[in-house]
Amino acid sequence: MRYLLYFLLIILATVFTKFKTKMNQTALHSFHIPVLGIGYSIDTPLKVARYGISSVLSIMDDQLIEKMREYHSIQSGISYDPIPEKEEDHRAKRITAYLNLINKIVSMQVEAVRRMPFNEANDLSKYFDLLPDENELKVLYLTMMNLADGPQKEGLQERLRQNITAGAIDVNVMSKLDRDNYDEQGRILPNGYSDALAAFRGFAVSELSSSIVFSAGYNPRLYNYIEQFSDFYPDENGQLKKKIILKVSDYRSALVQGKLLAKKGLWISEFRIESGLNCGGHAFPTEGLLLGPILEEFKNKREELASEIFELCNAAIELKDLTQYKEQPKIRITVQGGIGTANENNFLLEHYVLDGTGWGSPFLLVPEATNVEEETLQKLANAKKEDYYVSYASPLGIAFNNFHKSTSEQQRHERIDKNRPGSPCYKKFLATNTEFTESPICIASREYQDLKIKQLKSLNLSTSAFEAEMEKITEKDCLCEGLGASVLLKDHISLSHNLSAVAICPGPNLAYFSGTFSLTEMVGHIYGRINLLNTMYRPNMFINELNLYIDHFKKKISEANLGLNPKQVKQLQAYKKNLLDGIDYYNELVLSFKKESSQYIATMKDELEKAAAAISTQNFSFNLAPVTSAV
Repeated sequence: MRYLLYFLLIILATVFTKFKTKMNQTALHSFHIPVLGIGYSIDTPLKVARYGISSVLSIMDDQLIEKMREYHSIQSGISYDPIPEKEEDHRAKRITAYLNLINKIVSMQVEAVRRMPFNEANDLSKYFDLLPDENELKVLYLTMMNLADGPQKEGLQERLRQNITAGAIDVNVMSKLDRDNYDEQGRILPNGYSDALAAFRGFAVSELSSSIVFSAGYNPRLYNYIEQFSDFYPDENGQLKKKIILKVSDYRSALVQGKLLAKKGLWISEFRIESGLNCGGHAFPTEGLLLGPILEEFKNKREELASEIFELCNAAIELKDLTQYKEQPKIRITVQGGIGTANENNFLLEHYVLDGTGWGSPFLLVPEATNVEEETLQKLANAKKEDYYVSYASPLGIAFNNFHKSTSEQQRHERIDKNRPGSPCYKKFLATNTEFTESPICIASREYQDLKIKQLKSLNLSTSAFEAEMEKITEKDCLCEGLGASVLLKDHISLSHNLSAVAICPGPNLAYFSGTFSLTEMVGHIYGRINLLNTMYRPNMFINELNLYIDHFKKKISEANLGLNPKQVKQLQAYKKNLLDGIDYYNELVLSFKKESSQYIATMKDELEKAAAAISTQNFSFNLAPVTSAV
């Protein structure tokens, strides 16, 4: 027996050596928590990073960030020195200071976890319990727990402690939210002081060794600006201190943006594919390209993509006279949007050979992980499917996933009823419109909506046309305040200008989750240890997205039939073909669902048949004299 145990420990030591090398290259968990609004995940790393779970926080709102830095400094007993708005470069400095604070606190948390005893209900045990069952570190932990007390067990415990690592503290920037800023004399500040560039700089000079997620499209001056920061280039060992993640909707977008950055010597460490419609926050629908076919293209062209980008990247680095990569770095491919079961999660990872998945909206029901204040939390916990909808509430003019029962929606309707539509505009992050004013204003602001409604009243419109245009104007809502209010209410932090209405942007997939959950329960659901879905029938995630695209297609036809030109007809024809091709693809793919029942597969094939019929019946033609909006 003694020799058997000795042999086992030798094997474990060998596995540990291999595992430690592997762990430096891959994440402990197969999922991450994406950015959730402005405030919902703004301090999520402080809640989950010590368990090895990666998450993303928004660095858009430096005013909220400064409040959170003060709050967490006090909570952690760390000195806090305010950075006032009058201080030069205050936006970047605030972001840097906050990220450094988050990094410091997480490092302290991880060290505290390492010092905890095994065999107790504490964060050390929770760290290993949360890991997926097939994870090598989890297997070693369970093996250690079954050993008798003694030197061998203690040695294994020490090795386990050494392998405890924090989840990534990643940040998000919406690339095109790049408002110019002005000095006190009203003179425009240089490019580096615009919103997106200053936020990026705040991350770039921070102490973090993590990634920045660029979303919402291409911003030339932001992408050019990255070149100035050495942390985004390889060191003498070919390692990057800071990495770039691109959130993309399809392969073409990944290739185009990847090549643009590679030509500057900037490597893309991850392409994060997001469903165009089955997601939270702003929605960026494709022209009918469905998630499954998109993932298939990434799978088939992954090596081609990496090779092409690598060749361009290393050539650009050589021209800059910097250290080149000795070998091609790994590109992670991940996906997020509408995943709801462990079977779906595993299928995506295995069939498409993905490196990870993103689970966003379900974590809004996990108070341990995100910041949803009690009133909104209870509304989400008891919501029905019809409570979630796609709106055009965003001042950006982009489709926005919304929640009918939010206090922000209630407030918007109350203001309309009082003939005072629109919001006070204090933060001005989305102030981009110059239709009526020299300085940009936000189209959700009271100032803009008042001017726009006066213009509308001057037109000779029918009652129905007037009401339709009024709805378009007053549907816009303040997201700067609304998406950040919840964390302030939850943590009892003073609210900006006493604006307490909460906006929230969950994806439609949240309709299948009811109640509130612990972190252990949600992670257990992702890994198939328990099931948290409610009793409502839930189609496969691909079917859910397909149905959303069919609704979107019908809406495009309805709007376009007011007057179509040949180009629009051609676009709709391509959209229709993409949907039907996607259905053909899914009819073949469903045969690969080895973990699903025959009834599940039969139902899905029936749903695909009905979807194809619904699309085929959609007809449209062009009108050489298209009708345009009255306003």
